[in-house]
Amino acid sequence: MSDDRLDPRFSLANERTYLAWLRTSLGLVASGVAVERFLPVLVFSWVRPAIGILLVAVGSLSAALAHSRWQKVEAALRAGEDVPAPRFAQAVAIAIAVAGFAVILLLIWNP
Repeated sequence: MSDDRLDPRFSLANERTYLAWLRTSLGLVASGVAVERFLPVLVFSWVRPAIGILLVAVGSLSAALAHSRWQKVEAALRAGEDVPAPRFAQAVAIAIAVAGFAVILLLIWNP
C-alpha cells in the first residue's frame, strides 16, 4: 500500500457523519409530522402548521444537502485538501431552537 492512498478510517468517518445527518433529517421530518398531528389546537390556528412545516422543510433540506456534503468531504479527503466547513449545521440548530421555543411558549400559553 502506498502512502498516497486515503486511510479508510477517514472515509468511514465521513460516511458515519453522512448517516448521522440522515438520521437527524428523519427525526426532524417525524417531529414536524408529530407537531402537526399531536400539538393541541392553539389560539393562533396558523402556528401549529407553521412549526410543522418548518421542521419538515429543514429535515428535507438537510437530507438533500447531506449527500452533497458527503461528496465534497470525500473529494477533499482523497485530494489531500482541507475539509470544507459545515455551513448548514448552524441553520439546522437555529431552526430546531426556534421550533422548540415556539412549542414551549405555545404549550404554556394555551388555555
